[in-house]
Amino acid sequence: MSEPATTADPSPSRVRAHADGSVGHLTLDRPEAINALDLAMIHEIDAALDRWERDPDIQVVLLDGAGERGFCAGGDVRGLHAQIVAGRADETGTFFRAEYALNARLAEFPRPIVAIADGITMGGGIGLAGHAAVRVVTERSKLAMPETRIGFTPDVGGSWLLARAPGRTGEYLALTGATMDAADAIYAGFADHLVPSERLGDLHDALVTRADPHTPTELVLLFDETAPASALEAARPWIDDAFSAATVAEIIDRLRERPEADARATADTLSALAPTGLAVTLAAVRSARGLPGLRAALAQEYGLVMWFATSQPDLVEGIRAQLIDKDRSPVWNPPTLAELPSDIGAQALAYRPDVALWS
Repeated sequence: MSEPATTADPSPSRVRAHADGSVGHLTLDRPEAINALDLAMIHEIDAALDRWERDPDIQVVLLDGAGERGFCAGGDVRGLHAQIVAGRADETGTFFRAEYALNARLAEFPRPIVAIADGITMGGGIGLAGHAAVRVVTERSKLAMPETRIGFTPDVGGSWLLARAPGRTGEYLALTGATMDAADAIYAGFADHLVPSERLGDLHDALVTRADPHTPTELVLLFDETAPASALEAARPWIDDAFSAATVAEIIDRLRERPEADARATADTLSALAPTGLAVTLAAVRSARGLPGLRAALAQEYGLVMWFATSQPDLVEGIRAQLIDKDRSPVWNPPTLAELPSDIGAQALAYRPDVALWS
């Protein structure tokens, strides 16, 4: 999830872009906000990629974030709240079209992109790092798609990654917004390699000097450490059993019947979240399993995002409760799963925005 600021920020650049030998180095430079994205940053990243795509000397792109707290925490959710309340859906659409085009471009870029998802990497951060050719995590990494916590649904191509996670872990991660450590992220298919944070400087130097071996993946493997056992993998028995159920209500019932304390705690978590967001998210992840590629998943997500932004009160209420008033007491509409239309997921997936994502 990554949401737009109300206007493009006229302040100095929040993206550092420079060529370091044959490496184009992009650094998100907004550490005071854990490098949260705004529209100006997206345009800056795009401009750098434009330059480097035309430059035959650039062979690799390195993408990372400034500061010690994380790579990218997402975006300006408060700005999204202001836009929806003011009825400026056109601005919301403009941001998401730019962001999703960038997500697709990163996945399709003709030179390898090495993304360092060090520290907090959530929502829009997953959209940047999760589609790179080589995805690196560290012992400090915390990855998540937490959109259901504000009555929303995973986007930025997150549904494409979640749909391909092992077993039913995709449904689990999507519905709960649970945080993955490095081992979980590698297991779930959100990352490829674990490199200790103290070796990131050495990795950068190796990419620049292009010592033998010289491909980005081979160079990363010089610093790669075997990840510890994944707690997510260990929880597969109860996750697969519960999250294979047909509906969110049935998932919760199965969780409550499980002997594992974590399963019952997960049922409590889901029971507190927005029924609409949960039902639509479940439908979206399962629909994404049948889509042909990332661009199709992004188009599906764009329709869902605009459906939420233009017609669903829960998104505004979730942002209010979590980030504006911070009372952590959202009032969802409808308040229970039993009051949802049985076809709410299909309704949301059938919505078509006035302006298409891909023209």
